Amino acid sequence: MASDVPIRLCGVTYEVGTATLVRDLSFEVDAAETVVLLGRSGSGKTTALRLINHLLMPTRGEVIVEGRRTTDWDPIQLRRRIGYVIQEVGLFPHFTVARNISLVPTLEGWEAERVEARTSELLDKVGLPTEVLSRYPDQLSGGQRQRVGVARALAADPPVLLMDEPFGALDPITRADIQREFLSVQETLGKSILFVTHDLREALLLGNRIGLMDQGRLVWMGTPDEFRESPDPHVVDFRESLA
Repeated sequence: MASDVPIRLCGVTYEVGTATLVRDLSFEVDAAETVVLLGRSGSGKTTALRLINHLLMPTRGEVIVEGRRTTDWDPIQLRRRIGYVIQEVGLFPHFTVARNISLVPTLEGWEAERVEARTSELLDKVGLPTEVLSRYPDQLSGGQRQRVGVARALAADPPVLLMDEPFGALDPITRADIQREFLSVQETLGKSILFVTHDLREALLLGNRIGLMDQGRLVWMGTPDEFRESPDPHVVDFRESLA
């Protein structure tokens, strides 16, 4: 089994009682690739992320991260190899920005000088001034908090990022600005990213490939250009529903 594919799902099904949240899900995210899972609410996108992060265990099939089944990883070590960004950001309110960003590197035993240098580097990458380091999350705007969330996810230099509607709560202007920052950061760092959204424009802008989810199934995958032109009924229906 090749270990150079950072994320691989092989026939993954997840059931809760009689409900099937994802069914026979199979795809890969290559090195330095952004794959966007696109779909309506309830289509299984977030469940897929939680399966990769070992917050859920598959009923059937295998989730493989860096060549190892998630069930073979220590969950804590696995999650430290994965940056996780959500819409609500999830910053610790009683920690300063600096402490929020530096938390995982500190837990990993990085030296203080290295942590400080990494924190300053990431602030610059996500477009924040150093003055915010001493502030608390409730002293920041929504866009600033989201940038801090991205910086925190990148802090320990994980090879994999999972991003769940990360910019969904932002106003359109701030959202467009942070999308540009995201593209710049990805061009520089080359992470393997699985990005969840229901926003077609965002998917077309950010994804190297787009996977369309519908009722727990991956019904189509291809490039943004292919998505724009695809005659597949699922793709046509999704495009037309937003027209």
